Amino acid sequence: MIAVLRMLSRGRSRAERARAWLVAAGAGLATFLVCTAVSLADYRDEGGSLTGLGLALLAVPVAGLVHQANRLASATRERRLAALRLAGATPGDVRRLGALESGLLALGGSLGGAALYAVTHLAGPLPQVPVVVALVTLGGVLSGARAGRHVIASPLGVARRARVRGPRVRDLLLFVAGVGLFVLGVVMKGRFPLVGPYGSAVAMAAGLVLLLFGVTLATTWLIRAYARRAGRRARSAEALLAARLVEADPRAWARALSVVGLTVFFGAGAGAQQAGVGYSHAHALVDVALLVALVTSALALMVHQAEALLDHRRSFAALAASGVPERALGGVLVRQAVIAALPVCSVAAVSGVAVVILTVLDVYQVQWLGWAVVRAVAMAGVGVLAAVLVALAARPLLRGALRFETRV
Repeated sequence: MIAVLRMLSRGRSRAERARAWLVAAGAGLATFLVCTAVSLADYRDEGGSLTGLGLALLAVPVAGLVHQANRLASATRERRLAALRLAGATPGDVRRLGALESGLLALGGSLGGAALYAVTHLAGPLPQVPVVVALVTLGGVLSGARAGRHVIASPLGVARRARVRGPRVRDLLLFVAGVGLFVLGVVMKGRFPLVGPYGSAVAMAAGLVLLLFGVTLATTWLIRAYARRAGRRARSAEALLAARLVEADPRAWARALSVVGLTVFFGAGAGAQQAGVGYSHAHALVDVALLVALVTSALALMVHQAEALLDHRRSFAALAASGVPERALGGVLVRQAVIAALPVCSVAAVSGVAVVILTVLDVYQVQWLGWAVVRAVAMAGVGVLAAVLVALAARPLLRGALRFETRV
């Protein structure tokens, strides 16, 4: 298989090579950040913990960016691998080759990130490096495998398989379970049978993890409901089309905005914590990490926008051919971003503040709560603004998709 991949890699276009470098660079950056975060977690002071949290937070949107790049690259990559079908390869063989290619890119990038960590942390702990490299590589393999599931490669060409999924009841159950475990850990502080305070810590940590996943997935319901409401109140054809497009595939938007929502969640929570304990240099580093995470999340959202345009280019081309101005179609992209991002960022901001308030409720005063609310509103606004700016920046991609479809 390695020999086959080497042969196929010679036929990459410039765009494919750029996406390969993006995947490798993202894997390297994620490895460096996670290794550094683990080393800082060894310190028992608040500053070290907050610094490690900030660096670990940066790794999440980087991983999202790598996965979105894999999804975008899957169609062009499968065009090269489709030739193998003529030689008797099965669709499973083609997907395994795609997963192996993504895994090798992640391995190369993670080794580079580990080398950078080893050079810059000569006196720091190194045992976590092989574990992080293995996890990042495995993540690359799984990302490549999942990205290839929605693409069908055959000797006759490549087709993207539409797998539109709506909201699920288990998404809400995941959110409710997370809230329940977290509240249980807060209420039962030090009173868990046998395990005592450790039981509270485990319950709160497990609840927080479930809450993060639940907020990400359960926003599918909210996005669909808000898009349906926006469609009923639409006063223009652009607003109606944008609302209907979001309502048709809310889960894809929830997945694309998950890293933005996670950044807003931690940003609102960090603001609430700053209000309760005061500002410090560690908090300043967390704010810088949040800013960089938001930029990285915007890049991941841009990749999703390119993928969405790839899926809907024929519909947009048909509208353009019927006389709809290109500027109006660009307005549809902006309205889509607002309709999808507003409920996601609002729920993420409220959840981030609520988690901190429930944890340290006894140290709060009215003026501190006021600052926490202002910070949460600001973070939600920044998240929506980032989505709008991405939609505006995607207009050249829309123009290119229309020209490509016209030539075809």
